[in-house]
Amino acid sequence: MKDLKTTNTLLLIIIIPLVFYLLKILSFIFIPLISSMFIALLFLPLMRWLKKKNIPKPLSISAIIIIILGILIFGGKLIQLSTNEIISADSSFFEKAETKLVGLIESIESFLGIQRLKGDNVIIHYFQNNNIFENFGTTLDFVGNTLTMILMTVFFVILLLSESINFQKLLNLTLVKSKYSSVRTFMKIEKDIIKFVWVKFLISLLTGIGFSLACIFFGISFPIFWGLFAFFINFVQMVGSIVSVALLSLFAFVELEPTGTLLFFIIAITAVQVLMGGILEPIFMGKTFSINVITVIVMLMLWGYIWGVPGLIMSIPITVFTKIILEQFPKTRNISSLMAGNSPNVKSFWKE
Repeated sequence: MKDLKTTNTLLLIIIIPLVFYLLKILSFIFIPLISSMFIALLFLPLMRWLKKKNIPKPLSISAIIIIILGILIFGGKLIQLSTNEIISADSSFFEKAETKLVGLIESIESFLGIQRLKGDNVIIHYFQNNNIFENFGTTLDFVGNTLTMILMTVFFVILLLSESINFQKLLNLTLVKSKYSSVRTFMKIEKDIIKFVWVKFLISLLTGIGFSLACIFFGISFPIFWGLFAFFINFVQMVGSIVSVALLSLFAFVELEPTGTLLFFIIAITAVQVLMGGILEPIFMGKTFSINVITVIVMLMLWGYIWGVPGLIMSIPITVFTKIILEQFPKTRNISSLMAGNSPNVKSFWKE
């Protein structure tokens, strides 16, 4: 028995890295599949309601596709507005921005003792190795890959909603063998994921509105762009809030003189993030959704390394899914408690 246990442990050590390697290599399949699963979960309650009203399944799926397309079109219009906002900006703004950025870079160079040839343009010096055509080709590849993943995601969403892929039955066949337990687990996953997405959407929306209003009040350019940027990047747990405040503060430095006004603006956008992410989000999520900060950081690094930006966005829903699955088995229940910070050992550690 002891030899068998050792063999199983060694196999597990070999298999886990192999699984993550395959997830990274086959990201073009797994990213659309996992994201479509979360999107489908959002619309399953609506599908059940339409089914109760005796509406045919093809019509129900068509209605949901129209809703998704409507959301995408609305988002596209907002992006178009923010783009027009930037294009219509006065050329003097960009000249002022370049002057401020050059001054900032020169201050950093002086502080770090970096020597640069006199008369050498700062922008040319630091970006001279960039090839415009290479960047353009990379951009085209990025756009092509993004469109492909969007189409694959839509395809998988249709399959999931039409029950061509039944997630509950798949769960029953693979992880949770008991039918009652698989249904209960699926309902909990659905409930928690829907709760997370809606709360995150609401908090991100309020954060974006708060950033836009702060820009308008303090006279910062491109309020629509910064509101959209704060909204989208806020879906990246923890990291997004820091990045949005840091970049907008740097941009405000270009437009505002380094006086009390700049300081009050930074305090205002920081207060918006603290209020939304630090106070309201935990209240709306509730105690049942609590995940240890260390777990969040580890999962962000892991899925960010494997799948990049999509991994950062989906890391928390994947963590929630993993935590719920681990709760179903007595041998892994302690790991689930540890992820939530509810383990007796963890609690005693923090008390000490």
